[in-house]
Amino acid sequence: MNSEELQSLQDWFSAYCNAFSTPVAEDQRNITIKREHTREVCLNAVRIARELEWGREEVMLAEAVALFHDIGRFPQYRQYKTFDDSISINHAALGAKVLLENSVLRNLPEYARDLIIRSVTLHNVFSLPAELDDKTLLFAKMIRDADKIDILRVFIEYFEQDEGSRAKAVALGLPDAPGYSQDVLSRLCRGEMVLKSMLRTQNDFKLLLLAWLYDLNFTSSLNMVVERDYILKLSEKLPSTDEIIRAVDVVRGYVHGKSLNR
Repeated sequence: MNSEELQSLQDWFSAYCNAFSTPVAEDQRNITIKREHTREVCLNAVRIARELEWGREEVMLAEAVALFHDIGRFPQYRQYKTFDDSISINHAALGAKVLLENSVLRNLPEYARDLIIRSVTLHNVFSLPAELDDKTLLFAKMIRDADKIDILRVFIEYFEQDEGSRAKAVALGLPDAPGYSQDVLSRLCRGEMVLKSMLRTQNDFKLLLLAWLYDLNFTSSLNMVVERDYILKLSEKLPSTDEIIRAVDVVRGYVHGKSLNR
């Protein structure tokens, strides 16, 4: 991939997103959230790729993957008014369909087309399949990290906003109750990922976000979490109980132990 090809993809993305603009304030708020998210994921992806010392073309390919990773969110929201795949459609599969049906990648080499489509399709799976080739695995890990890091930002900002300012489609419909699930907390303490099916409250979801840090693949990704103080910012939005404090300390110890910014 060269800079002209990347610019062409960026131009297509911008025009495609513009088609979803609307005078309806709530709908536009949700569309804007996803455009901003894509921009930030692109920045994260480029940083990860550069710090892994990828070549110039591979860095641009990483940016292209990030550019399109959530392209399915726009038609998903238009049709279903939600970003919750469980009650609508798998946005990653929809994104791959959008790219294929619009022949967006037609001018790229076949290997680049395949890599982008597969990375977009895999970016939201719970765990990556074992049979991936090394290149696809590397790019899939990259976009999953870049995406997770910015989702932390999105939800930290969401929880900091008053009710009237929040983008409603971002939420998962979980009650803002004072408690949390012991099963979720236990998984976090054991260094395990949390299943969405286990969530009962918004506090459970905040614990799930912390558990995502165990699934980050690169030192660069962990460094970003430390630099941006995401563990503290999330923990401040949880009940200040002894067991929550201990669980957060476990996560903090894991992240700081693997990052370079200790």
